[in-house]
Amino acid sequence: MSSVRTQTSQSNMASLSSPLRICRGILKEIRAIKGPKYKQSLTYNYVLDQFRKNQITGERYCRAQEEALHASHSYLCLLTSTRQHMALYDMYHGKGQRDTEEMAGIVGLRLPTQPGGKGWEK
Repeated sequence: MSSVRTQTSQSNMASLSSPLRICRGILKEIRAIKGPKYKQSLTYNYVLDQFRKNQITGERYCRAQEEALHASHSYLCLLTSTRQHMALYDMYHGKGQRDTEEMAGIVGLRLPTQPGGKGWEK
């Protein structure tokens, strides 16, 4: 019985810390986009205002807070995915024609060399 209570209290604690984690994640993505002066941006202020407005207190609980949490989680996923997509795009695209050795190095492979040092290798 006590293990069930422990699991339930741990899941409740995880759900209470989830909005904070999402808020920090969104602010981290904003910092990556805006640079060192991210705290002066309108986006930063808007995100903080929305999280403060939808804080759950012990006296009130409504569906709007859950909807706001879901929307913020979706927005965090969008920001993270967009940043990762752009990093992959910059790595694998946009440098024109590349030679075989460079492409093999990008994907983590090496071209074979002929034993003995004779032949076609550099």
